[in-house]
Amino acid sequence: MSMDAARARKLADRIQQVVAEMLERRIKDPRLGFVTVTDTRVTADLSDATVYYTVFGSEAERADSAAALESAKGIIRSEVGRQTGLRHTPTLSFVHDPLPDNARHMDDLFALARAKDAEVAKQAEGAQFAGEADPYRFEDDLDAEAAEEEGEETAEEEPSGRAGHSAR
Repeated sequence: MSMDAARARKLADRIQQVVAEMLERRIKDPRLGFVTVTDTRVTADLSDATVYYTVFGSEAERADSAAALESAKGIIRSEVGRQTGLRHTPTLSFVHDPLPDNARHMDDLFALARAKDAEVAKQAEGAQFAGEADPYRFEDDLDAEAAEEEGEETAEEEPSGRAGHSAR
């Protein structure tokens, strides 16, 4: 990397920081959606800066955010000038970056899945059965219970000894 390229990279990083902070704190445009600055590139002569960004949301929200960025460009550029102290502040262009939207969406889904898996694993780690270890009843148990119940009914309700009729 040449000295110019290194300087351009350093400036690009600084501009990205300034722009992100401005969007977060200073730009109160209601059209501005959830904008994330994904990258910034500065030409070797430091005259132009391209700021790449993504917008979370619909096509309409993306269009609104693009308009908001366009109208805030002047304020953002003067803040970049103030914070970088360059004699000639680079011009700014905002370019929507569609790739990270898709990649980030996939990353978010993967991260969410990993987090859920970890949560389930953590809960399972020290898990005890609620109640009995084996909540399922088997045929033998059911037969035994049925026999017991029949025995009780017979003893209580049929003192006459005649099946099916109660004593009068």
